[in-house]
Amino acid sequence: MSASGLQEIQSRLGYQFRHPALLRDALTHTSYFNELGESGESDNERLEFLGDAVLNLVTSEYLLTAFPDAAEGILSKLRARLVSEETLTGVARRLGLGAALRLGKGETITQGKDKPSILADALEAVLASIYLDGGIGAAETWIKTNFAEELAACDQSVRGWRDFKTDLQEICQQKFETLPQYRTTGESGPDHEKMFEVEIQIRGSRYGLGKGRSKKEAEQMAAKQALERLAGT
Repeated sequence: MSASGLQEIQSRLGYQFRHPALLRDALTHTSYFNELGESGESDNERLEFLGDAVLNLVTSEYLLTAFPDAAEGILSKLRARLVSEETLTGVARRLGLGAALRLGKGETITQGKDKPSILADALEAVLASIYLDGGIGAAETWIKTNFAEELAACDQSVRGWRDFKTDLQEICQQKFETLPQYRTTGESGPDHEKMFEVEIQIRGSRYGLGKGRSKKEAEQMAAKQALERLAGT
């Protein structure tokens, strides 16, 4: 990667590296390294491993401090959302990370620069490179800046959070002496914008149908509909 190319992506990332080689490695997919890698270079798999740990640490500390009254279950769900492939892919796309990735010929041909798994892994690797270059303080600042939209959404979720699945489970146990059954009934859309459809059955009858960008979200929406139906009976 040229010096000008590295400088451009640093501008988009909002972080200036003391050791740009770390960023170069973070943007190097294993397919490129195996085909075209040179002496002194590495792919981003090991950095991805570290970046995952740094992201979990920083987001856990942020949530614990930001929401001191939130239950552990809510914090775990919020953290899972923040570190999910969907979230990481969204941040990577906002930063234009795909255009800077170094991929092998096969991955390039199959649109690897826009694959959610590759983008999410690369973002974790970039985070690790920032941590190695500037320490935990630099990594924390970078996460809070570039995940600002997602962190703000956590605040909205905590304010209005209701676990519909748990509420429905409790009502079903009391009213029907059984648990609701969830079944995925459909999937649609491309991989990076997939929508799921889930239905809830209670004693063989359908009580709710929900849609969402993940199965869990669809299950929550289905449970919400089931609760509304039960409230009207």
